Amino acid sequence: MAQKGVQLDEEAFSCSICVDILKDPVTIPCGHSFCMNCIKRHWDEEDQRHMHSCPQCRKKFRPRPHLVKNMMLAVVVEELKKTGLQAAAAAADHCYAGDEDVACDVCTGRKLKALKSCLVCLASYCVKHLQPHYESAPLQKHKLVEPSKKVQDSICSRHDEVMKMFCRSDQQCICYFCTMDEHKGHNTVSATAERNEKQRELEGSRQQIQQRIQDVEKDVKVN
Repeated sequence: MAQKGVQLDEEAFSCSICVDILKDPVTIPCGHSFCMNCIKRHWDEEDQRHMHSCPQCRKKFRPRPHLVKNMMLAVVVEELKKTGLQAAAAAADHCYAGDEDVACDVCTGRKLKALKSCLVCLASYCVKHLQPHYESAPLQKHKLVEPSKKVQDSICSRHDEVMKMFCRSDQQCICYFCTMDEHKGHNTVSATAERNEKQRELEGSRQQIQQRIQDVEKDVKVN
């Protein structure tokens, strides 16, 4: 019997903290995987509580687990990057940017669609011009996100830093330096933590609505 091929899904190999494809992947004791730097930063924020948790399943660890790069997962991620870039490159001739698309900032003449935007370069790149971000060690440290025409909006206008924090007191995204400046003493969390919290709230609301619908359907059947 023929064996089915395994299809690599980028979402399955993404870090739930930065929501990007894994970089230097590490697997923590509960089995979930994250970028090395992402989970380090997350646990650095929890150091004062002397208890560290998984951002995905909330399982707690004591003491802080030692992190080691998952070499096998790193190889799979690299293959995923190559596969994705090759597929995108093969279709590049049919991926010219339209009015509603994000165009590559490097292309001259007729521009191709951007595959990713970089929060460090503040630019968007097509598959061809994105390649250095996967091959050059310094560029691999840059933060890549889904292509956006408003990539500049992710940068703090005061400190020229990526806004990775969220001020719950003022309900706005801020950068790390803002927490030591005009937002000092405010209730601040990482933007990732705030996003995860909102997602949990939405999921809770969705379940409540679904339960109400089921209750109404039961009442209708009874009557």
